[in-house]
Amino acid sequence: MSEFTATPASAPARVSVIGLGLMGSALAAALLNAGHQVTVWNRSPAKVGILAAQGAVPADSPAAAIAASDLTILCLTTYDNVSELLEPLADSLAGRVLANLTNGTPDQARTLAAWVEAQGAAYLDGGIMAVPQMIATPAGYVLYSGDEQAYETHRATLAALGGTRWTGTDPGFAALYDMSLLTGMYGMITGISQAFAVMRSANVPAAEFGPLLENWVIAMTQGLTADYARALDSGDHLTDVASLGMQAPAFDNLLDLYRAQGVSTDLFEPLAALFKRSVEEGHAADGLSRLAELVRK
Repeated sequence: MSEFTATPASAPARVSVIGLGLMGSALAAALLNAGHQVTVWNRSPAKVGILAAQGAVPADSPAAAIAASDLTILCLTTYDNVSELLEPLADSLAGRVLANLTNGTPDQARTLAAWVEAQGAAYLDGGIMAVPQMIATPAGYVLYSGDEQAYETHRATLAALGGTRWTGTDPGFAALYDMSLLTGMYGMITGISQAFAVMRSANVPAAEFGPLLENWVIAMTQGLTADYARALDSGDHLTDVASLGMQAPAFDNLLDLYRAQGVSTDLFEPLAALFKRSVEEGHAADGLSRLAELVRK
């Protein structure tokens, strides 16, 4: 996957945005702020007014929105919603570029891409790595996969939404990267939630414990992904820092603590079992990166 690259500002382009929830509205606003000619459509017309006041052109139907622009961005709730919207329009999609930024799985992206391409249109799948407030800021970016020519043609326009990152011609890869990144995020949220639950069970104010937890998480994750990547790509998981054999017994203490404090063990029992299996299968001398290989089994 290529690194982020600087994208020159594009000339005003005609872009349609279908789906004006919080994220879709942020995407449309960013395109307007970048000077593009934006047509919008939403199932609920009430959400169109604010964008129309900013210069967007309301379309009276999805078909009209797609016809108005060479590039149409779809940001709906599910892939089923996207399919239900597009299927009646099959005869009018030829020659268009559809960039679907709806959250879904790689297989859903591949299935939709095949259908769109069969109608003579180009398909881009996108994974938005941002909340609406991060759109068009240096902190937000969008992963893309699918039709590379369509991506290169419209990359400068798409850059109005934030950083752009190409993940490959497999339409499912943007979703694969997206959901894997979300997995890492939710894993951290799991640990943070459990830590707060334990301290709150002892009536320690969250505001008192929070800064300690933040500093600890930052310190422990600094360089962790790079270390993981080196170990996984090389196959060398041996460590002289904190081996699985050393850490595995500590999980019994953690689970005992949770029970004693009246906190559920549900989130951490699977991880405790994984640590135990790592030792049983002869990986006691390895570091944490070995866990990623064990999960694959």
